Amino acid sequence: MFKLIFNTYKTSFSGLSKETWLLSIVMMFNRCGSMAVPFMGLYVTQSLHRSEMDAGLIITLFGVGSILGSATGGKLTDMIGFRPVQILSSIIGGLFFIFFSTITHFSTLCVLAVVISFFSEAFRPANFTAVAHYAKEGTITRSYSLNRLAVNIGWSVGISLAGIIASFNYRLLFIVEGGVSIIVGILILLFLPQVKGFIQKAKENAINMVIMKPWKDIFYVKFILLTTVFITCAFLMFRVVPVFFKEQWHINEFAIGIIIGINGSVIALFEMIMINKIEAKRSPMFFIIIGAVLFSISYILLSAPLSYHLVAAVVVIIIFTGGEMFSLPFINTIVISRSNEHNRGLYAAGYTLSWSCAQVIGPLFGFFVAKNFGYNWLWFGLACMLLLCAWGFNTLDKRQAKTVLQKTEAQLEIE
Repeated sequence: MFKLIFNTYKTSFSGLSKETWLLSIVMMFNRCGSMAVPFMGLYVTQSLHRSEMDAGLIITLFGVGSILGSATGGKLTDMIGFRPVQILSSIIGGLFFIFFSTITHFSTLCVLAVVISFFSEAFRPANFTAVAHYAKEGTITRSYSLNRLAVNIGWSVGISLAGIIASFNYRLLFIVEGGVSIIVGILILLFLPQVKGFIQKAKENAINMVIMKPWKDIFYVKFILLTTVFITCAFLMFRVVPVFFKEQWHINEFAIGIIIGINGSVIALFEMIMINKIEAKRSPMFFIIIGAVLFSISYILLSAPLSYHLVAAVVVIIIFTGGEMFSLPFINTIVISRSNEHNRGLYAAGYTLSWSCAQVIGPLFGFFVAKNFGYNWLWFGLACMLLLCAWGFNTLDKRQAKTVLQKTEAQLEIE
């Protein structure tokens, strides 16, 4: 039995390039360092003694900076390469984080919030592109799953350490995060292989080929718009639902932390195995649709008249996590499949912009609906939106298949 389990894990993780493993380790350190932003609201209110509105403004500005960083990082990745963008964004962002810890003037903090999140998010499309570049043929989805596994492990460890550090000194959070970010940049500089002649090759190929821009790719634009709605709905599971657990289901903070932590643990244990088993069975869009349906079910359960709230909360998180494992790795696959090495940064930026928009819009939308109409209306609305996303993904997939078939038939007629 144990040998079978071991062999299953070994098969799931085998065949990945050493660069893919390096990028995942780097991403794990990167997420370990992501400890300051979740505590930003408490830092502003408790340490700086500012109002909740000021805390909300700082958090929103982090979202604005992340949108700008995603777009710029994607463009720079295509221009100068993913390696220098990751190095520069990590080191410069880390230095600004350390500088942030020394400032108390609120207007300056607002400016720094935009600058820091700009460099932090510029790292993401470059890292996304790097994973695609170094992934061996036939391992692209598993390579991104390994990257997600590293993110979840890093996030779990980082947020736990953040609570301990914050109990001593909030400012130390920013110093530690800045230091970790600088270390990440140095690790990439020392160990990630250089892509020789990247800029020269990009210029030469740009002359000889038509490079599709993401905003001219109609399928991709529709897909990203659907994905933005999809991720915005999903994002509320980690922003609004914990508050609901506390206020409505009367679950204490310790239990909420354990329950939410199930998400990362399940992904770390099972996602790679699951992807290894199913990735060649059906189209990526099929699994994304399953994920949307599971997300919808998890929100419907929140509005059900359930008695055992602790058990219900665990079931909700497990179903939601199943939806996440089905959908997010295959969204990555579709993004990469639409791009090539010359425009992958821009395509990656489009996807990371979905997450940035979700961070800005999601919590504001969710808390507004919950406050003015009640949680049940919010859960019902999210479930309906996710089912509409599933329908939209299905329709988009069918239209794309029809277009491909028509092009194939036209090509056969010409020949």
